[in-house]
Amino acid sequence: MRWLLGLLLVSALCIAGTTFFAFTAHGTPVNLTEHSWIYSSGFMTDQRIYQTESGYHGQKAVTGTRGSGVVSRTIDAQVFGGYGDGTDDMYLNEWGVYQSRSYTQPLTQSDLKNALCVKNYEVGSVYSESYSDLKDLIKDTTIKQDDNVSVYDVHSEVQGTAKVGAIVRGGPGGITAYSMSGTYMGYTNMRNNIETGNASILTLPCP
Repeated sequence: MRWLLGLLLVSALCIAGTTFFAFTAHGTPVNLTEHSWIYSSGFMTDQRIYQTESGYHGQKAVTGTRGSGVVSRTIDAQVFGGYGDGTDDMYLNEWGVYQSRSYTQPLTQSDLKNALCVKNYEVGSVYSESYSDLKDLIKDTTIKQDDNVSVYDVHSEVQGTAKVGAIVRGGPGGITAYSMSGTYMGYTNMRNNIETGNASILTLPCP
């Protein structure tokens, strides 16, 4: 896995905050807003990729976390690009507390599972989540999709293994403006709010 921007859980205690602004003008229209918060105690590996244009154009950002420990992290991102008025902007803020701690996977595994996958071909978005080896799961997932917008509002609290992923393209056949994947083992409490589309009202609540 290629990491352009990552945070590894290698120190006893690390507190990090990152804010990124970028502006340019080119490309295929994209529109994305993300608010996410996660508390993880166990093992985690995740990555997010943002871009306003494909190839060697526009703005790019990659962020990720991998390792065993306790993590409390918030990510806020906005990606707009390729509009006729020259709009090609990216905003990314990541704040987190990372504490290294060993994790041992339970010897006995549960056969209880849960999964969900939704797609919007008109907007160009997909979201998936799956939960396995479940000891406990409380989840509240709300999906809104039409020909103009996709809204994914997820709140899950899980003791077990959680896997989540999402892709957003600038319309059918457009560039991949956003790609996210994550695997979390142990105890995880997460909230993900993703909104994208041709007529986004940008009203996602902060977690």
